[in-house]
Amino acid sequence: MSRISAVLFDLDGVLVDATEWHYEALNRALRLFGFDITRYEHLSAYNGLPTKKKLEMLSVEKGLPAPIHGMLNRLKQVYTRDEILTRCRPVFEKEYMLSRLRRDGYRLAVCSNSIRESLELMVHQSGLDPYVEFLVSNEDVRAPKPDPEIYRTAMARMGVSPAETLVVEDAPHGVEAARRSGAHICQVSGFTEVDYFRVRTAIDRANGAPATIVERMAA
Repeated sequence: MSRISAVLFDLDGVLVDATEWHYEALNRALRLFGFDITRYEHLSAYNGLPTKKKLEMLSVEKGLPAPIHGMLNRLKQVYTRDEILTRCRPVFEKEYMLSRLRRDGYRLAVCSNSIRESLELMVHQSGLDPYVEFLVSNEDVRAPKPDPEIYRTAMARMGVSPAETLVVEDAPHGVEAARRSGAHICQVSGFTEVDYFRVRTAIDRANGAPATIVERMAA
């Protein structure tokens, strides 16, 4: 039986509490042209998707003119950078989690639907870059989540199989990508649920540990 040797993390809403930042940055750009996304729409349909895909959906659903997609995308990235520089700071719980997982011998990487510039900036600002081997952004694959390519790319780079991999995800599109990749999944509802003991519990379950051991570790 294969055992977990690699843990792949989504970024927004998992390692960094950035879900709200993306929502606010995109709406800030959209409102310049009289459009917006409601919070319900964001959480139920748009969360976790690349900005390009969100804009395509808005054209279909709300009549957003396609010729302004490029301008909106650039504005959104500028506003996202503002949010990251203003609000992104190290969180001890996440640093402890990654540090201890590394010490336990697990290989770690981050796979995000964000563009590479935002991904690198968030990981750096949150103090997590010393703990991960590499980052995979939406610019490093042909198809973003919910397509499984981003996770398959990371597994291929590490030389591990899906049976040896645990993916930590929150958004439905990311969970679908993880499921389609064949990896084990640790699904969380958001940033505050992600800690060392939850991830280790998921690893032990994937490795077939008895429930009593898993429960004792999570206590």
